[in-house]
Amino acid sequence: MKHPFIAAALALFSLPVLADSSHGFAFGEPAPAAKATRTVEVVLKDISFEPKSLQVKAGETVRFVLINQGQLPHEFNLGDKAMHVEHQKQMIAMQGKLFTAGMNHEGMDHNQMAHGEHGHAGGNTVLLQPGQRGELTWTFRTSAPIEFACNVPGHYQAGMVGPLTIE
Repeated sequence: MKHPFIAAALALFSLPVLADSSHGFAFGEPAPAAKATRTVEVVLKDISFEPKSLQVKAGETVRFVLINQGQLPHEFNLGDKAMHVEHQKQMIAMQGKLFTAGMNHEGMDHNQMAHGEHGHAGGNTVLLQPGQRGELTWTFRTSAPIEFACNVPGHYQAGMVGPLTIE
């Protein structure tokens, strides 16, 4: 039973970012933690976030401290609805490839996936195993309708998504 979780975690780390990291995202870009002007703790549960919504100011750099208190792997991903829909499709496709390749991951180019077009190089996503902590620091540029979500297959649809308002 542990092997599917490991395989799923590896699949999640290997998925497309949905943006060219050299250009960032319309709503902002990753930043070093030292630049943060505020820290916000977000708890990932099965199947919800606490808090349920987030508010930031345009120009603000926020350090998100993420704690997975759930029993499943969860993801904290910043993006608009369309980005989440695409990310979910890619996660499902990648998960299938990983499971069919077996635990030794034959035929998978992890270097390309980790650093090329199939990596989380955009810095807008953190995957956490149960009990794990992580961080994501982000500078928000302009007001935009975005969400924070878990795109592990089925989690977004089950309600693991919340609005992030940029004022």
